[in-house]
Amino acid sequence: MTAEKTLEYRVKECIINRLDLEVTPEEIVDSEPLFGDGLGLDSLDSLELVIAIGKEFDVTIGDDEYEVLNTIETICEFIREKNSQLI
Repeated sequence: MTAEKTLEYRVKECIINRLDLEVTPEEIVDSEPLFGDGLGLDSLDSLELVIAIGKEFDVTIGDDEYEVLNTIETICEFIREKNSQLI
């Protein structure tokens, strides 16, 4: 498993654990939307994700940066940009 996949897997685990979802990391497609028709998350879930991702990956998602929560790919890209130790 590459470092990139490891980060993606860790993000998926973080989301699953924080939101108590009944899916496995393998069932979440990296490019699939997390909200609406994708994974089905809602606006309350976004607040939980901001907190969980912030704690787990030592990054801060600002009020104007919520679009990074669109997919696993966008979350991982954001984390890599903000926390170079995880590259």
